[in-house]
Amino acid sequence: MKFEIKNQYSGFVIFSLETDSLKLCVEVAIKSGSDLSGAYLSWADLSGSDLSGADLSKANLSGSDLSGAKNFNKHLTTPLRILYDQPGPIRAYKLVNERGEGPYAVTNGYAAINYFEAEEFSVQTIDEDENKQCGAGINLASLDWCMKEWKPNSRILIMEFFANEPKGNLCVPTATDGKFRVKHCRKVGEKDLKEIGLLK
Repeated sequence: MKFEIKNQYSGFVIFSLETDSLKLCVEVAIKSGSDLSGAYLSWADLSGSDLSGADLSKANLSGSDLSGAKNFNKHLTTPLRILYDQPGPIRAYKLVNERGEGPYAVTNGYAAINYFEAEEFSVQTIDEDENKQCGAGINLASLDWCMKEWKPNSRILIMEFFANEPKGNLCVPTATDGKFRVKHCRKVGEKDLKEIGLLK
């Protein structure tokens, strides 16, 4: 099968190869010295890949499986790592369904928290594996992620948290598409869905 790696901005093909998987195509592109800066690799399975020598700056790796991947710079692929350096309260968003539950909690096998029943929310531990896109914890997100995943009758809550209070409160997955997880946060408001264009 022919796999193509395209530039996410221009759509031009950076590298193509007849092979068994996109992962192999990426590995050969790296070995051949292809410039992968700006490459569209969203949701690619790159688990276990050796990414040494790859310029992945500006590459779209959102949602990619990077578990076991070696020799890449997570700081170049994850703008939301800025959250770790925020000294005070940080605000983010929680998408919930009509029952006040996160949209994927039950399907991912986690106990559903009802975000309508309280103002403060805590879990004992969070999955600290940065190479895991969705893991145990209170999953928060950027506003654009919530808007893309929004469905009728869903609501978007405004949540506040601190990066390191309690200790280890935050995990930002590498190349996240907008989601991250915390141990503790509190509800401080709700987005007006008409104001942001989701409702008329």
